[in-house]
Amino acid sequence: MTVVIPAPPSPVLSGVSLPSAEPDHFILPDLVGHCNFPLAFHPHGYPVATESVQWLDAGCPELSPKARKALYGLQAGELTAFCYPYCSADRLRVVSDFMNYLFHLDNISDGMMHKGTEELADTVMNALWYPDRYMPTEGLGKEQPAEEASAGKLAREFWTRCTRDAKPGPQARFKESFELFFEAVNQQARDRDAHLIPDLESYISMRRDTSGCKPTFDLIEYAMDIDLPDFVVRHPVIQALNQGANDLVTWSNDIFSYNVEQARGDTHNMIVILMQLRGFDLQTAVDFVGELCRQTIDTFVENQRSVPSFGPKLDRDVAMYIQGLQDWIVGSLHWSFMTERYFGKAGAEVKRHRVVKLLPRRPPCSHTDV
Repeated sequence: MTVVIPAPPSPVLSGVSLPSAEPDHFILPDLVGHCNFPLAFHPHGYPVATESVQWLDAGCPELSPKARKALYGLQAGELTAFCYPYCSADRLRVVSDFMNYLFHLDNISDGMMHKGTEELADTVMNALWYPDRYMPTEGLGKEQPAEEASAGKLAREFWTRCTRDAKPGPQARFKESFELFFEAVNQQARDRDAHLIPDLESYISMRRDTSGCKPTFDLIEYAMDIDLPDFVVRHPVIQALNQGANDLVTWSNDIFSYNVEQARGDTHNMIVILMQLRGFDLQTAVDFVGELCRQTIDTFVENQRSVPSFGPKLDRDVAMYIQGLQDWIVGSLHWSFMTERYFGKAGAEVKRHRVVKLLPRRPPCSHTDV
């Protein structure tokens, strides 16, 4: 049995020089064309997506009109329908609520100082550890208000519905993954406070957590009503498939989100790191990350062939889990041109010609990462 876990490539760049003038566009790699996985969409996807976005809207009275408009243009519920196309409608709704909520957390955490992200993490994890009632902490430096913040209320409502029928393994893994998400977001905030750009290897490690993919992959088990044993989850092939799906989703997102991020000066992006720390020009950096993504898709397919048998019952559950990872890969690629988050209303056009016109730079504002 061979598990393939690729290292980031080191292409030969002899003869590459920085352009004399700033570019006004870049060309996307054809990742959709390279990904041959079949695309599916949940039959109840659109009505569930509508209910879900309205749930988040109603739970966030503090949203500005601009943020509220962006919430509906995001289409997180449609992403959920692409990535969880075979579960029940009830479970699709729970997962869709989390997807909308995760993007909301991503938005409000951007621009926060380190202390702000710590307070947000405490608020959300409080709801997961004490789902029955709000229990504000009173520790020195960790005091929480008597009235629970909307981020905590939304987390508590989602988690209460999820845990009604989620099995123990996915519940435990989800909480652990969500804590890792906040730890990485806190580190990102520290780097932002110190005006630091991490090296490529550190960034890749941190990005696997800031993406939020780990808890959403845990929800594959919830969506399909399975509970994989720890020895299956920790198997090298299963871990390689999980990491490969995470890397593809996050690295492709760095390409798709680069334009809006460069416009506001964000640096938590692999393309920025390659340009600033390795001296790549924009198109070379985009091509580098695109090649990483292509290799990751190919490696995922190779690892699928190496999945061992765990017995008839477990093999069925493992197949559903791997199908969920595969649906995430292909679903996220297509959704990235459907949402208004990265290309506005021009997503379909950009998907066809793959040319992205650079936006003018402006002061930092809302986050647009996955």
